[in-house]
Amino acid sequence: MDRPRLAFQPAAGVTSCAGVRPAFTVAPLRPHRSCGMAAVSRPRRCRLPRWSPTASADTQEKSATGGSAKDAAAATNGDAAASSSSSLSAASSSSNGLSTSADGSGVGPPSSDAVASAAVDAEVVSSGSSTDVLRLAAVGGVCSVVAAILQHSWVAEHRDVTMTTIFVLGYAGIILEELLDFHKTGVALLMGVGIWVTLMTASPDQALVVAELSEQVSSISEILFFLIGASTIVEIVDAHQGFKIVTDAIRTNNRRILLWAIGFITFFMSSVLDNLTSTIVMVSLLRKLIDDPKERWLYGAAVVIAANAGGAWTPIGDVTTTMLWIGGQVTAAATIKGLVLPSLVSLIVTLGILSPPLRGDVVRPSSSGSDAIAPRGKLVFWTGLAALLSVPVFKAVTGLPPYLGMLSGLGVVWLVTDVIHAGEEDREELRGSAAVSRIDTSGVLFFLGILLAVAGLESAGILREVAVYLDAHISSREIIAAVIGLVSAVVDNVPLVAATMGMYSLDSVPADSPLWQLIAFAAGTGGSMLIIGSAAGVALMGLEKVDFFWYLKKASLPAFAGFAAGIATYAAMASLHLPVIGATSGM
Repeated sequence: MDRPRLAFQPAAGVTSCAGVRPAFTVAPLRPHRSCGMAAVSRPRRCRLPRWSPTASADTQEKSATGGSAKDAAAATNGDAAASSSSSLSAASSSSNGLSTSADGSGVGPPSSDAVASAAVDAEVVSSGSSTDVLRLAAVGGVCSVVAAILQHSWVAEHRDVTMTTIFVLGYAGIILEELLDFHKTGVALLMGVGIWVTLMTASPDQALVVAELSEQVSSISEILFFLIGASTIVEIVDAHQGFKIVTDAIRTNNRRILLWAIGFITFFMSSVLDNLTSTIVMVSLLRKLIDDPKERWLYGAAVVIAANAGGAWTPIGDVTTTMLWIGGQVTAAATIKGLVLPSLVSLIVTLGILSPPLRGDVVRPSSSGSDAIAPRGKLVFWTGLAALLSVPVFKAVTGLPPYLGMLSGLGVVWLVTDVIHAGEEDREELRGSAAVSRIDTSGVLFFLGILLAVAGLESAGILREVAVYLDAHISSREIIAAVIGLVSAVVDNVPLVAATMGMYSLDSVPADSPLWQLIAFAAGTGGSMLIIGSAAGVALMGLEKVDFFWYLKKASLPAFAGFAAGIATYAAMASLHLPVIGATSGM
């Protein structure tokens, strides 16, 4: 009996390209111009399917005339394989932008949509590459020019002008961060280093500059360690959903009552945490309380104003107040007694303007139940809260800097999480080792760059000259503090406060004087007048996509009214010689 012969032929419906020799296995080949692509550029590689064996005519005839079932099955399997290969070929050709002719005789030209898509992709890639090259070239050119200028003798002769120019350009880069699409951290670091390089280049005694730098870095590190410790504690508590203990206390749906409740909770939460963290926590709460995103904007604006007001009257509530506290310009008890009432009045006036138009109840979103408090989350919340509140007590009892108290609190919270989650491999993200990797490191480095820059200007005596000029032209230092608050609505308040700290020494302006307290209040609350004026406002803009001009129209005027009311309250307390002010201002 003759053995069936298999002929290796292309399966039915499978496309082929002219000039390609059939074989049992064919590697993917590029189509030739005879495939109908002579007039069209090839956007992608053409993949040809593998050849599949089919039964020869002898085998098919034997199967039809009563051959063995085994041979018939072989022939049938061959046809099925060919059909499958044909389908894969069609899909592959379609995905590559090529079309198959109806009779399967060849590959047609790609569709117009595929060609247009490929052209657009190529244009985008080309445009993006060109933009990247230009940006890199611009950055490299600027750095090269700056490096060359810093080594020039002109710098030594015009040291103050050079350092001031670097600060102004760096400050402009920070303000125009969104427009330039450069992160402000990189700009701040270059600004800080550039100022110290200029100071070193122009100084005849370089050893003195190095000693001054070491002393300044020692002071700066206290602020950075404090921020790292506080941020990590807050991150640990937030990972356990501990803040739900506070936010779950809100039961009302009335729009007006809800606004006041959100405002006061944020106010007191920000006095313990920082305004940025409080804003993030409260915005996440608003998403659970209010379903309409547009309606959340107004409540989000109230959160920003309340967070900035609440952070102004405690040494750990806002980074600028923390800077003043660590620098010795203010003390914890005097700041709380002197600023709690003006800050509260500022919030009440703002909420009083925002609340009258509100009517009815809010519509809450459906609850998912996926954000429950983690196991032993309440323990972590109260431990973290105790750690934050113990920092002023630690400083008063031991006389050591506040950052050591914050680091000791972090150590306690860290060990607590290690103990309660020991052996729980699925909860590693709740431990301190995971939380420290989630803190805002870029923010810490931003503060480092800003403080380095301001320290350089202070060491060169430039800030002292600015202070003398302001004193000569503005009789009241309280007006200077108010102006700083207004300016902080446009620019970052951290360098403003840092510059002011360098302008006035503790010998000329003693600790807890009205100037320092008003700076703490004005720099904290003044940023609420524009959504870009504070870290809390920027966070709201990013989380809820709040429009700049909407905030300007709806919230800027109430925020300004609260700011003015707070300063008026502080001035009234001083003029009436109330004990709150008399103990802190020497009046």
